[in-house]
Amino acid sequence: MTREAPALCRRLGEIPGDPFVPRHIGPSAVEVGRMLETLGYDSLDALVATAIPAPLVSKRSFELPEPVGEAELLAELRAVAASNRPATSLVGRGYHGTVTPQVIQRNVLENPAWYTAYTPYQPEISQGRLQALLNFQTMVCDLTALEVANASLLDEATAAAEAMTLCRRAVGGGRGGRFLVDRRCHPQTIEVVRTRAEPLGIEVVVGDPPGVADDDAFAVLVQYPGTDGEIGEPGALAAIAEIAHGAGAMVVVATDLLALTVLVPPGELGADVAVGSSQRFGVPMWFGGPHAGFISVRAELGRSLPGRLVGVSVDAEGRPALRLALQTREQHIRRERATSNICTAQALLACVAGFYAAWHGPEGLRAIAERVHRLTVVLAEGLRRAGHEVVTSRFFDTVAVRAGSGTSTGSVLAAADAAGVNLRRVDASTIGISLDETTTPAVVEAVLRAFGSAIPAGSGLAELDAAAESPLAPSQLRTSAYLTHPVFHRYRSETEMVRYLRSLADQDLALDRTMIPLGSCTMKANSAVELAAISWPELTSPHPYAPLEQNAGYLRLIGDLESFLAELSGYDAVSLQPNAGSQGELAGLLAIRRFHQSRGQQARDICLIPASAHGTNAASAVMAGLRVVAVACDEQGNVDLDDLRAKIGAHAGRVAAIMLTYPSTHGVYEESVLEVCDVVHEAGGQVYIDGANLNALVGIVRLAELGGDVSHFNLHKTFCIPHGGGGPGVGPVGVRSHLAPFLPGVLRRPAAGEAQGGSGAGGVPDSGAVAAAPFGSPGVLPVSWAYIRLMGAAGLAEATKAAVLAANYLAHRLGQAYPVLYRGAGGLVAHECILDLRPIAEACGVTAEDVAKRLVDYGFHAPTMSFPVPGTLMIEPTESESLAELDRFCEAMLAIRDEIAEVEEGLVAAPASVLRGAPHTAVAVTDPSWDRHYSARQAAFPAGGPSAMPASTGRRSPGSTTPTGIATLSAPAPRSRSSPRAAEISPGVVA
Repeated sequence: MTREAPALCRRLGEIPGDPFVPRHIGPSAVEVGRMLETLGYDSLDALVATAIPAPLVSKRSFELPEPVGEAELLAELRAVAASNRPATSLVGRGYHGTVTPQVIQRNVLENPAWYTAYTPYQPEISQGRLQALLNFQTMVCDLTALEVANASLLDEATAAAEAMTLCRRAVGGGRGGRFLVDRRCHPQTIEVVRTRAEPLGIEVVVGDPPGVADDDAFAVLVQYPGTDGEIGEPGALAAIAEIAHGAGAMVVVATDLLALTVLVPPGELGADVAVGSSQRFGVPMWFGGPHAGFISVRAELGRSLPGRLVGVSVDAEGRPALRLALQTREQHIRRERATSNICTAQALLACVAGFYAAWHGPEGLRAIAERVHRLTVVLAEGLRRAGHEVVTSRFFDTVAVRAGSGTSTGSVLAAADAAGVNLRRVDASTIGISLDETTTPAVVEAVLRAFGSAIPAGSGLAELDAAAESPLAPSQLRTSAYLTHPVFHRYRSETEMVRYLRSLADQDLALDRTMIPLGSCTMKANSAVELAAISWPELTSPHPYAPLEQNAGYLRLIGDLESFLAELSGYDAVSLQPNAGSQGELAGLLAIRRFHQSRGQQARDICLIPASAHGTNAASAVMAGLRVVAVACDEQGNVDLDDLRAKIGAHAGRVAAIMLTYPSTHGVYEESVLEVCDVVHEAGGQVYIDGANLNALVGIVRLAELGGDVSHFNLHKTFCIPHGGGGPGVGPVGVRSHLAPFLPGVLRRPAAGEAQGGSGAGGVPDSGAVAAAPFGSPGVLPVSWAYIRLMGAAGLAEATKAAVLAANYLAHRLGQAYPVLYRGAGGLVAHECILDLRPIAEACGVTAEDVAKRLVDYGFHAPTMSFPVPGTLMIEPTESESLAELDRFCEAMLAIRDEIAEVEEGLVAAPASVLRGAPHTAVAVTDPSWDRHYSARQAAFPAGGPSAMPASTGRRSPGSTTPTGIATLSAPAPRSRSSPRAAEISPGVVA
């Protein structure tokens, strides 16, 4: 029987357009129906209405632009990007043009295997990223000639601030509270250091560093080369270090990695600490970020380093392997005793910089440096011949110039601008010029013409090149070797480099392979269309201190995103400067502190923090100069109102703020949140609501309407900026109107000069910078902008509902096997749930760590372990995972529960169980001497092997598919060596 074809008669309005929302949200409409049926609800709205207390739901609609499809979005983004006016920026100030090798751009920066990975806390499935970060650490150690470096910081300015507090701890109470800062440091570094020093009671004194001998200072910060390019006379830095050390103080050197390929490194000149940015190693300027900062120290200071440090260890079979070392200092462990709130690090960009060094090698880097220096020498010669004063006497790539008689600074800048070149206005009579890897002889000629110099016809720069001499003395030039490890010599052909990058990615587990069910980390889909623009040259090339009129596209993205976030949160003003959630917390708390100070209430120094709050909160409060007072939670995981009132009473008149995480880190919508906010406000305090869990609220609840005065928003969680193996992150801060004058950033003018820029409107001075760049990390803002434009208000609300549905579905399916620790109204959870494994551990010795490691054999990353409650697993499925993937995870967890039952029933002891032996590598399961009580097939193919996996996923267990296995670290923690450098492990040893 022939079926009659349907008539094509639908009108345009009846034909569905580009359906992005269902592509972002994992479960289909049919799957949503199945999940709701399992939970006993007839609609998604009914489920959410039960889970979220009705008084919290916003009473007014969310006004966002109508959503667009993918093709329309790309066209709109192209138009926005095109409104940026391309220019060659020779502004310097720590930001330089660079060439991202295509092999790295395509295979790392644009590769989901790299940009969707989580922080490498689980080393068994992170060996590739750990090797890449170890490359970065080794590169930094070698170039700075210091023994230990960490895995990356947020930018040069915040790295300098971290070095300041490190030195204060190391020196102890024997010196005063002054930190001397070289006047030749980059202006943005000085600003951030001042911001970070003030709440800690550190006095920042800017001047000439040799004065440290006559001052009661604990450390001195020197820029080498200086922001004006000055390197100083031979031995100048060594003399400063000698004076400082003689006075019992320490020396921090802010430096340039490319310069250190030809200059004597800080470690050989007496520096205790070196900081800087790795941006010019292949990372685009992106109008200011994201960029990986760095910090390296003398060996004895290694245990004081903030953040994460990759170290060399051994696996369960005694082979070399990598792991994060010393990470117990991080804020989620130390809380109010933390010395830093660093959480997000710019890990992806650190990987790019490390691979850039591996691609070029020491010879290639030195060749780039020599070419940049030679062009600068030629430029300086041409400027002198034209009658201008080159103020910088000894330089690498930057000179400061005073225009000669008859030539004004304004006319030079205008002429350069007309030629498409940005120079730096240092002051009314001085211009700064900084050359870089992308500078060509034609650019140098254009600069000389802007200064009125006549370039000889036909010969170009040849005559100047023949006559010019480098101003650097032989004693200032580096003679020591660097980047000697084979990883920096092995990969010169693209074939070898691609295979190397692939071999590292194959040792990792990221979202391109499987669900990552981490609680409070929101590892959700990062669509390709959202990331499409990050490599467009109109967005990669702008300098953060280029004239604003050249960057109308970026200003449009920034302004739109600020207004979108304000509308979604209910706040009155938003700053995008914080370049991580932790920095957003700090900015918000500083705004609260300065608000109280502006009202003459300096005594308000208590920050109340419930036990359910997010991990960085207490550390941020300490950094903001506040004292932490903990507030208890009741048995249901809610803030204990009686304890809250008691703590407020005990500190009457001194309460500055409370920091809430909502929904709480316990995974519930607390019904008492409105009352909590009222109680704090009645006591004169402000309410900070951590936006880490905003994925459970967007489009339904506004933070400001809960009673919040200030919040930060993790764009790398809720708004789809990918995690990048630990970063990039963005943590904008939103405030109500009374806190708006205290938002972070500094006044910006439309010129490439000394004035930095904040996001405050109308030129209103604000309260100091928390990041080096005026707008934080604009390079990844198109991701969140695109996500909001694609979803629209209704789509964002649907994503929130889907996240709540997924979490409750998992809690329902797993609740009988693993008790859910906290539940809210109707027995429901929010967007995450906590499984309590403590009874199991007490009964048979199987721990949450055992379950986490066994999950690797099933092809999953572990949930969040032992936070916020020790001995538990916190799971957040997000809205992005399909029902098939959710069920696959549930089946894995239930199968593991059956394996636990074998231990409980005495069939096998915990130490001999398949759980304690997990994860199982290919090397282990193919060992002829296998003698465990369970089979190698059960170990490696717990779900029955690849053929048993759902056809829709096509996934296989990493433990069974990696050609030669993933290095498995033993439990308890493996032995760690003291010097975490690539020279101790052959790259690819576990590949």
